[in-house]
Amino acid sequence: MNKMKLRSFVTIAMLSSISFILMFLNFPLPYFPVFLEIDFSDVPALIAAITMGPVAGILVEFIKNILNWLFMGAPTGVPVGHMANFATGILFIMPVYYVYKRTNSVKGLIFGLIAGTFTMSIGMSVLNYVAFLPMYTYFLGMGTFDVKETIVLGILPFNIIKGILLMVLVLMLFRTMRNWIENQRAQYLLQKQ
Repeated sequence: MNKMKLRSFVTIAMLSSISFILMFLNFPLPYFPVFLEIDFSDVPALIAAITMGPVAGILVEFIKNILNWLFMGAPTGVPVGHMANFATGILFIMPVYYVYKRTNSVKGLIFGLIAGTFTMSIGMSVLNYVAFLPMYTYFLGMGTFDVKETIVLGILPFNIIKGILLMVLVLMLFRTMRNWIENQRAQYLLQKQ
């Protein structure tokens, strides 16, 4: 039992490290606000959630954002972008985990990825309207701008595109890693019993 706990901690640490490194390989999309950048750091968190459960995925999201904040800092002094990235990751991986858990098939993974993209897009639109954009404007002393327009023309389509890109990458990885993922998942399910 202790051996599996240690293995879980090591796996979460490894996936968090990979996720942290992937955060550095970010890039903006043309025609979108400059603070919106695509990165694939949610993929290791999704692998953690699928193989070890939702808490592992949340821990990977949390650790990668803490590490990035400690190493890179935040332009506002307050990690608003890191909080937004954490929320984005959770909104993406949780629906994928729950749908895949019920169906345990490629079709289930596809439906989960679609649900995750939808949840992430709508959820981040609401959270940006209510919390993140007001925090950015307060901490950075930005002038007034049309928040609704920024969300409808920037954040919502950006998150849809990000979800589609993540979906394509996860499906490509799943084709090659399916046996390993299923093996890991079976081992962690046995550990819980």
